Amino acid sequence: MLASGDTERRSLQHLVSHLQGTTIEVRIPPNHGDLTRYAERLINAVWYDDRPDKIVVLIDLDGKQPSDVVNPLRDRLSNRLRREINARVLYAYAQWHLEAWYFADATNLREYLHRNLGSVDASKPDEIKNPKRHLMNLLLPYFYTSRVSEEIAGTLKPQTIEGRSPSFKRFVDAVKNGADHGGGA
Repeated sequence: MLASGDTERRSLQHLVSHLQGTTIEVRIPPNHGDLTRYAERLINAVWYDDRPDKIVVLIDLDGKQPSDVVNPLRDRLSNRLRREINARVLYAYAQWHLEAWYFADATNLREYLHRNLGSVDASKPDEIKNPKRHLMNLLLPYFYTSRVSEEIAGTLKPQTIEGRSPSFKRFVDAVKNGADHGGGA
């Protein structure tokens, strides 16, 4: 699996823990680089290291339309990768950031934070604008780090998130079944 940074690398394993027999290795761009810029190199590295049958690329959309972010990346990579690797490359996305998925399990997130979640509508986590910033504000005076994200992810129930976040469900489907939902709205 490819993702944008250390937060995802540390947290995603917890978020797929409900999938029996599924372990994932998350590769991230070097030096906090842009995933879309490094995707081809990372995919090739995964292929030559492990020869998986599929590779899932998880993209943060930052509120943009999925087709505006995923399709150009898919188009750029598809011809080059078909010649070089024999694995399906699937695309999944978080509408803003994966932190929105945390709000889908509002009960356990509230318990971790020891406070109310503020003004967000946790019943529609994919619609929370800039969920990472909101989570950072809720954590004050403490800092939000990739380790804190991993702790939070470890306290959440992935089944609850899957039932409340369409983007998380699509991500889980890609990991579990190989369904590619990256181009859909």
